[in-house]
Amino acid sequence: MFKDRLKELRKAAGLSQAQLSARMGVSQQAVGKWESGKSSPGPDTLAALARLLGVSTDDLLGKSPALTSFQLPYAQTGIPVVGTVRAGYGALAYEEDYGTELASVKDPESYFYLVVKGDSMEPRIREGDLALVHKQPTLDSGDLGVLIYGEGEGTLKRYLVRGSSVVLQPFNPEYEELVLSGEELEHLHVVGKVVKTVSQW
Repeated sequence: MFKDRLKELRKAAGLSQAQLSARMGVSQQAVGKWESGKSSPGPDTLAALARLLGVSTDDLLGKSPALTSFQLPYAQTGIPVVGTVRAGYGALAYEEDYGTELASVKDPESYFYLVVKGDSMEPRIREGDLALVHKQPTLDSGDLGVLIYGEGEGTLKRYLVRGSSVVLQPFNPEYEELVLSGEELEHLHVVGKVVKTVSQW
C-alpha cells in the first residue's frame, strides 16, 4: 500500500517526516496523514514525491515489488566532502577536503557533499549539516539546490519559478528572497540539486 511504501522509502532515504515535508513544500501533518492512510497526495504531488524518492509512481503506490530494509537499491559508497556552501549569499568553495561521507547512490561520481554554513536555511537545515548534491545543470521549481549567482557567489536555497522570474528562497524568515529576472538570469548557474541533508551532532 502507498502509506507503507512511502514510510519505507522515506526511511531508506534517511529522511524524517519533517525533512520530507520540507523538501516537498508541504506540512509535516500532511506527510503524517499520507503515512497513516488518512489522506493521499494528488497526481502532481505524487509524481514529485516519486522523483524525490528516486522511484516510479507505480513503485511508490506499491504496484511493483517493494525493497526490504535488507535490499537497499545501491551499496553505501564514500562520497567526497569537497568544500563548503554558505546557506546565505556567500561564496561556494571546492578546494577544501573534508574526507568522505557514506551515501547510497547510483552514480557516486555524480555526487558530492558540501558542509552548510550560515543560518538562512534554519530551522530545517542547520550550520554544520552535510548537503548531498547531485551535479546537474537545471532544477525544477521547488527543488533545493546549490547555485552560483554573479561573481562566483554560491548559495543553498529553494529554487522557485514564478512567471518569468526565478526566486531563491531561504527557509529562515529573517532572510529575504532573492528574485532574479531578465538579464539577471544569465548570471545564475545551477551547480546541482540537494537530494538529502545529514545532521552533524
